[in-house]
Amino acid sequence: MDARRQGLTVLELLVVIAVISIMVALLLPALMSARESARRVACRSHLRELGIAAHHFHDGFGHLPRAWKATDDGKPFAFAWAANMLPQLGQQNMLAQLDLATSPTGLTTSVAAEAFAYELFVCPSDLTEPSFELQVDTERDDDVDGSTDNALHAAASPNLGWFPTANYVGVYGTHEADDYEEAAPTSGFADGSIINEQDIRFRDLRRGLSNTMIVGERTMAAVPSTWLGIDLRGGDAPCRLVGSAMTQPNCETCDECEFSSRHPGGSNFLWGDGRVTLVSESIDSVLYQENSRRMP
Repeated sequence: MDARRQGLTVLELLVVIAVISIMVALLLPALMSARESARRVACRSHLRELGIAAHHFHDGFGHLPRAWKATDDGKPFAFAWAANMLPQLGQQNMLAQLDLATSPTGLTTSVAAEAFAYELFVCPSDLTEPSFELQVDTERDDDVDGSTDNALHAAASPNLGWFPTANYVGVYGTHEADDYEEAAPTSGFADGSIINEQDIRFRDLRRGLSNTMIVGERTMAAVPSTWLGIDLRGGDAPCRLVGSAMTQPNCETCDECEFSSRHPGGSNFLWGDGRVTLVSESIDSVLYQENSRRMP
């Protein structure tokens, strides 16, 4: 009687496993590359939408939105440049939930902050939480810009609230925004396009719109950022809204306020003329700083 072999031998099974492993090893990088390419395209699309909104804002008000603008109620809260563009972004419903003249209430929990989560401000390549908790900076000077009541500076709790996260921050220039209180308003310390000291017009971008970056991206790994606004008593408060171009993007030893991304090779930036490009992490640092300043 002929004995018929049942199933695979151990050697054949090992060969099959090896072939499958090789196929996976070959296909997985291609799949991951395709997914990252799609995420990079989506990131650029988000920045282009912000660029269109910024141009509409400029058409309506004659200048770009300020990096942050203190509320009228005397509290140390300031709405961000992006929040002031909600009408230009078509977010009337979200705008109706906010009063840009008074400090927002109800952001005492992560759930409340997540109600203001806005996909447009998030890079799909980054690993983000929908909100973050801001802690008071005990080393900050009591003279908080925008607040008229010094009694309000003393926080009753180290937790100043929760904020919806964002990856896109304004280009403050070549200095760290956290140091803005130490510089005179007329010193030119804030040499970028999205600043708090004055209204910046397109004609103020003396290097030309096509040569000036106005918005860039930053990962949550550096410092959690937000599009809504910030309590100025918080740690790295201004840097939650804007970024600094002191060294190249994705620098491993960069300050947390600088630009970065999870895209291979660099970070995406919105330029004054509305285009979006990936700025290489190997760009000459002098050119990079020039592109972040509004003046030659």
